[in-house]
Amino acid sequence: MLRKPVGDLHAVAVGAAGPPMLFLHPNPLDWSCWLYQMAHFSTWYRTVAVDLPGYGRSPGAGPGLTMTDVADACWAALDRRSGPLAEPEPVVIVGCSVGAWTAVHMARTRPQEVAATVLSGVGYTPGKEFAPKRIAGYSESGLAYRRTHAYEVVSEAFGATERGRYLIETILERDDTADVATIIEMFRALGEPDPDDFWTGLSAPTLIVTGSLDNAHRRALELKDHIPDVEIVTIDDAGHTCALEQPRRFDEAMINFLRRRSLFPEQPKRQDQGRLKMS
Repeated sequence: MLRKPVGDLHAVAVGAAGPPMLFLHPNPLDWSCWLYQMAHFSTWYRTVAVDLPGYGRSPGAGPGLTMTDVADACWAALDRRSGPLAEPEPVVIVGCSVGAWTAVHMARTRPQEVAATVLSGVGYTPGKEFAPKRIAGYSESGLAYRRTHAYEVVSEAFGATERGRYLIETILERDDTADVATIIEMFRALGEPDPDDFWTGLSAPTLIVTGSLDNAHRRALELKDHIPDVEIVTIDDAGHTCALEQPRRFDEAMINFLRRRSLFPEQPKRQDQGRLKMS
């Protein structure tokens, strides 16, 4: 049986000038979990956030989906949404959880086009023990499991706050745009073993930002032994989606890292600033 290819992914772009910066969300959220970073970094970068297959306004995908398929579809979305370039500029790819794995797959596919990767909600987990749990949850409970899952990707304390509930509930209000069959396929793809050199072959400078309350925190620290050029920052009292829970500290870690790597434009780009494009 032929695999169903991934269609054109929905993407939101903010900022019309500066180097490109791509944001890839975790399961089971959507592009809007990066709303703070999109608003902030569009001052200096052409920011693009993608809805992964099965989420938001992106199409679904059929059996046989691979992480390479997802990475290729994200490259295509970035190529469409980052705007015309006089000369191609390397992109900073920011990913959380499945978005982090997608970022590494993208960097391995087109390494010369990646300036740096910023990863969170990720760790050295060769066994991918989390994937069968999520597949079982969605297979048994359908899309209703998304609520349980969504509150598990933030710290318990954050999920109990008014702001935390507001952010999660506004995403869950869009459940009618999510496709549970594709979410399961995404976890099946993610659960496949990584190549032996998956982490060691990552050539781009990499920042790992890990929440101290994330279940993956200890395994995130282990990545220092596997990624050749890596820095690790811990955000205390934050969970899996630390960029959403503590955006100021996450952004500071990113900016400091990008400055150390001479990848941060010190002068804001004013041209058409703030223009929002959706497809």
